[in-house]
Amino acid sequence: MSTRFAQKIARIRAGAYQVGDYMIADAKDTEVTGGVPALGMHRAADGRPLSPRTRPQFIDEVRKIIAQDVVDIMLTAAGTMEVLQDTRAFEGTAIEPAFRGNETTCVWGNIRGAAYNSAPSYPYRGANLFLAPADLCLYSITFVNDIERDLRALEAYAAFRDEARARGIQHFLEVFNPNVPGVVADADLGAFVNDNILRLMASLTQAERPAFLKVAYNGPKAMAELCSHDPSMVVGVLGGAGATHRDTFELIAQSERHGARLALFGRKINQAECQTTLIRWMRRVADLQVTPLEAVRGYHDDLHQAGLTPDRDFTEDSGVTAPVLRFDATDARV
Repeated sequence: MSTRFAQKIARIRAGAYQVGDYMIADAKDTEVTGGVPALGMHRAADGRPLSPRTRPQFIDEVRKIIAQDVVDIMLTAAGTMEVLQDTRAFEGTAIEPAFRGNETTCVWGNIRGAAYNSAPSYPYRGANLFLAPADLCLYSITFVNDIERDLRALEAYAAFRDEARARGIQHFLEVFNPNVPGVVADADLGAFVNDNILRLMASLTQAERPAFLKVAYNGPKAMAELCSHDPSMVVGVLGGAGATHRDTFELIAQSERHGARLALFGRKINQAECQTTLIRWMRRVADLQVTPLEAVRGYHDDLHQAGLTPDRDFTEDSGVTAPVLRFDATDARV
């Protein structure tokens, strides 16, 4: 069964992008960020958070989203993907399975008592490509404006590409913003990330290039610049920290408007009161059926109908809290 990802990315690469082709990925690779807090909260029947999820509870949530068959890509840690594949969780769906092939140390933010993210990020690869549980994986890199560290990160990525190609595994590339404040001026952040990506991509032949990019949304100008520079390069946005649901829907709408063709959401889905309901409204925003504010209203109405208690009331949840999204919000009420 051909996946939606395969169908959509083929149209996008052929220059035939159309409404409905914007892809949504659920980034359930949160386990690599560290321990008990990484999996989110288990919720009561009324939607109220109870206690940190166990791994079986977390995998049950992943199974529900796969069964819904709305997201285009399901990304998990390699160990979780092995469990899902062994139990044929994707059978009968059009979802593309993917696993995290590495993680830079800047994502280890959920380890209790640790301060890893206060240091410039290092490359690290835990997943073994000899035991790959899917044909698509994520590789992440963080440029920190330090020659020695950035060279080390690039060399690690080159070694990964060689191994992935030898194993017949396709990858997509996640490029984080620098994790250390002040190493790049705020005004130059989008340009710094874009230029590093384009310089890196210039050296890659077609056989080495990632299937698509996953980058932080650094505003309309930076997104439009990256997407328009090379039309053959498919660009997606990463969801970032959890925030209001208006932020979630705005990120989809704004990134699509400025050239991105997919969004990969981790915490924004994982922390939701009802993940499948949120995904359904994300899909409607991506398909240009509703505005972000209408989606917030619809989501809250659905929670009410299901007897679920929202974490925020409608007024609070309708606010745009991410500064980068305020420049281009689709409704004056921010």
